Amino acid sequence: MSMTTRQKALLKQLQYEFKSVELFQQALTHRSAEAKNNERLEYLGDAILSFIIAEALFERFPQVREGKLSRLRSSLVKGVTLAEIGRELQLGEVLILGPGELKSGGFRRESILADTVEAILGAVYLDSDISQVKALILRLYDERLAAIDADEVIKDPKTRLQELLQSRQQALPLYSVKEIKQAPNKPPQFEASCQIALLDKLVIAQGASHRKAEQKSAERALILLAEQS
Repeated sequence: MSMTTRQKALLKQLQYEFKSVELFQQALTHRSAEAKNNERLEYLGDAILSFIIAEALFERFPQVREGKLSRLRSSLVKGVTLAEIGRELQLGEVLILGPGELKSGGFRRESILADTVEAILGAVYLDSDISQVKALILRLYDERLAAIDADEVIKDPKTRLQELLQSRQQALPLYSVKEIKQAPNKPPQFEASCQIALLDKLVIAQGASHRKAEQKSAERALILLAEQS
């Protein structure tokens, strides 16, 4: 399977050479394009990214308590930050989108850029090992990790969404969480929906706990609201 010139340029930026070109291209493929897309890779990359950033913060800030470490991690792995990285990598030029997403400007959509970054990380892990994907994540986050301030007050997505809606004199979001049935011996997963009047659809996200699922749905709602403005 051949690669485009821009895909080859992306690999140079990542400083990683895929053994499986098919896996790399799957990481760039949105669900609107075909059945074999990057959703599962995104799920894997999200978990790996959270772990590597948590470890980096744990080592960088030995005196900082768990609550603040969690907020620092959230600020680094949130959708807005991932979308910024996606733009820095010019992912919009290599995304494989369906006709509908192409027409609606999906190559600029923050949620798609963020998901693709996570999918690439998941693909690198499957193509190599944890040390390779860790090296990639630390390269991508080098400046952000160096600049982060442990004393900075970082609000979680649910708090930011609530404050945004209050500033617009809107009703507070309604959350609903349900447990997703998993195969035996697998950890539970939860699905949260976030409903707000400013969006015409439920915002749905998954997480390893009620809290994480709600925070992710709030983060996605914030991204969708930002795209509207």
